[in-house]
Amino acid sequence: MTEVSDRLARCFSSVLPNMTKEEICEANVAALADVDSWAAVTLIAVIDEEFGVAMSPDQLWELGSFQAIEQYLSRQDRPGEQDLTSNT
Repeated sequence: MTEVSDRLARCFSSVLPNMTKEEICEANVAALADVDSWAAVTLIAVIDEEFGVAMSPDQLWELGSFQAIEQYLSRQDRPGEQDLTSNT
């Protein structure tokens, strides 16, 4: 795991302490929101605080998974790099 993924896993774990590291790495945001929407909102706040970003709920839903969130946050740590998810 990278530093970003370790930090993100700690964010998930602080909000969802009953999830294993393996479950966290496979987490799907939509499934999380269906189970506990308050946890999803709390997760956004924890990620914002940990990484110094201002992620909106829409961004969280669009990203959709732990892995996609990790990639997004990794790009935030390296400004100027091309967004590999854009189709332009």
